[in-house]
Amino acid sequence: MRGKCAEAGWPAFAQGRSGIVSTVQLTLRHNPGTAQSPQDSAQRDDEAPSTSSSAAGSSSAPDLPGFYFDPEKKRYFRLLPGHNNCNPLTRESIQQKEMESKRLKLLEDEDRQKKKVARMGFNASSLLQKSQLGFLNTTNYCRLAQELRLSCMQRQRVQIQSSDPSALASDRFNLILADTNSDRLFTVNDVKVGGSKYGIISLHGLKTPSPKVRMFENLYFTNRKVNSVCWASLSHLDSHILLCLMGLAETPGCATLLPASLFVNNHPAIDRPGMLCSFRIPGAWSCAWSLNIQANHCFSTGLSRRVLLTNVVTGHRQSYGTNSDVLAQQFALLAPLLFNGCRSGEIFAIDLRASNQGKGWKATRLLHNSAVTSVQILQEEDSLMASDMSGKIKLWDLRTSKCLMQFEGHVNEYAYLPLHVHEEEGILVAVGQDCYTRIWSLHDGHLLRTIPSPYPAAKADIPSVAFSSRLGGFRGAPGLLMAVRQDLYCFSYS
Repeated sequence: MRGKCAEAGWPAFAQGRSGIVSTVQLTLRHNPGTAQSPQDSAQRDDEAPSTSSSAAGSSSAPDLPGFYFDPEKKRYFRLLPGHNNCNPLTRESIQQKEMESKRLKLLEDEDRQKKKVARMGFNASSLLQKSQLGFLNTTNYCRLAQELRLSCMQRQRVQIQSSDPSALASDRFNLILADTNSDRLFTVNDVKVGGSKYGIISLHGLKTPSPKVRMFENLYFTNRKVNSVCWASLSHLDSHILLCLMGLAETPGCATLLPASLFVNNHPAIDRPGMLCSFRIPGAWSCAWSLNIQANHCFSTGLSRRVLLTNVVTGHRQSYGTNSDVLAQQFALLAPLLFNGCRSGEIFAIDLRASNQGKGWKATRLLHNSAVTSVQILQEEDSLMASDMSGKIKLWDLRTSKCLMQFEGHVNEYAYLPLHVHEEEGILVAVGQDCYTRIWSLHDGHLLRTIPSPYPAAKADIPSVAFSSRLGGFRGAPGLLMAVRQDLYCFSYS
């Protein structure tokens, strides 16, 4: 209880025939100790919907255990258990209602933004004028100009063309992953009958004002869960897709290399029928492909208490024992290092030059307070971005093992959510468990934009996104792709 209850006695509760108290109106004298300051109230309004600790906390009335205060009706309602009621009033349903109300308001604000483009006094000419007059230093000018570009990104629904239109109407996007040149998307779709199927979307037609893309599919289908996906460069850049599949019943888990040419021959000069192979790997949580010359044609899989390094050509394997499940991985490009994020919160690097015997192969060790879900190495390879299941996103200095910056606002409690770092644009993108897509500045950690999902927040409807400085290929513009349910949306710089 945040504040003391009024000194007056508790009023009698009106009970129905069933003995369940449905509503109660309490008359309380305000205690000065329970009043919120305007600063606290403003801070609470800025928080993400799912980060509020209780529904009653949004009002100035005391928080009573087992009761919810409706600020509109100015009444207390008892939170009913959900097992014996047709329409139970629970804390979860109240929070969900508040989240949906905030989402609809943000969508309405975005629709207004399309009409006025930018808020009053926040446009390119005014920023340039203030910078020339000396009212803005270089750092603030760059950040505000970046915020202006991001705020002007408008949501457009992308038309997807396919040989099977009926499948597009029923299959739901589970994951999208852009290749290095951002002219292709690999997709994992949940099919209506159960299981998953794969596809590749060509982004060459992704141009305003009416963006269109082409979906290429094949007969590959799995009834097993896809734990992790990454592009693999076996015969040439992004020639294959590496997938980690969970085991099912008596079928063991595996890591599979699928040639991209199986989906579409969109690069006829270089895409020839490639190697299709599968490696029996039980219980792989994560995977990563190596572009480092000292681990050529190798990929890594994160298992339960083990990291397995596999050479695709020779079949040679090297195992490294860990103390926890490895949920996230990435190879460094310049140094022969493999970074791993664990369920225990530990982040460590494996020196690929050292033997897997003894302790000499651990090169770096960082620590989060919760399970690490994503690790991203920055281009200079002197820093690393990591996120965890407590919603923390931290930028680490790999030379000193110290946290340089923390990015506030991300929401996560248990989901496996990736990070998207784009140093060319100077931004960090992440989708939270509350289904909001947030964009931060890499330079100062400032939250630049929060994009609501087009659909109500749900565990099964967390959007999957891809951001690129050249969306659709070499001549493309910077932009964000968002896949949710059966829809694909484009947010591009205009």
